[in-house]
Amino acid sequence: MKIGVCLKQVPAKDAPIRIADEGTWVREEDLSYEICEPDDYALEAALLLKEKHGGEVVVLTLGPARVSQMVKTALAKGADRAIHVDDAGYHKLDPFQVASTLAGAAREENFDLILTGLQSDDHGFGQTGVILAELLDRAHATVIMDIEVQDQALRVKRELEGGWFQWVTLPLPSVLSIQSGINKPRYASLKGIMAAKKKKTDKVESGSSANATQATAKVYVPEKQKQTEFIEGDAPQAAETLIQKLKNDARVL
Repeated sequence: MKIGVCLKQVPAKDAPIRIADEGTWVREEDLSYEICEPDDYALEAALLLKEKHGGEVVVLTLGPARVSQMVKTALAKGADRAIHVDDAGYHKLDPFQVASTLAGAAREENFDLILTGLQSDDHGFGQTGVILAELLDRAHATVIMDIEVQDQALRVKRELEGGWFQWVTLPLPSVLSIQSGINKPRYASLKGIMAAKKKKTDKVESGSSANATQATAKVYVPEKQKQTEFIEGDAPQAAETLIQKLKNDARVL
């Protein structure tokens, strides 16, 4: 089975975020980076399928030159090779453009299966996998909790609302968006790190950011606010007021 895994490099969770002078993006030179957490689960799912059924795992990624470090990590974990679409303006792209770029890189590979994380840690659109499947004319399912390979088909478990699950059968080739937490992503071993040095990464130019269809007007850090409101009246009246505020103001009910 030939499996493609879409990975995105995102700022590390403990990285200090500072807004760039133009106010439309962050100062990337101040950040440390890591594999997007949902994508890491997708990579692990691909590696587990390879170990069980054989085949090849190929990393697909879009971003500037610095993503090569993330690619090395993925190769050290067990991926066989990588395709890096080089685009320094990746953060300007909408989900359709990202999916279109990845589809162009994946089309000639004829993958049996493509895995993506459910959504990215930074933008969090959650649309790349869905659009990628449509562009490649392949079956697709989201929020995947389990994958079973059955001849030329897949049986997958989807997480629904309210604690419900759904089993769906899909034909191959397919695209799946993996739910976070379905496995335990492995660490790169010393043996894997050494082996990664001999693995191939194909770098291709993108240029998609030159035709970006969206623009970021402003990036800012939310202001911290503290405000306490005392609800007066007898218990039934205070309870009714609290319920209305939770419904209409806080929108948690």
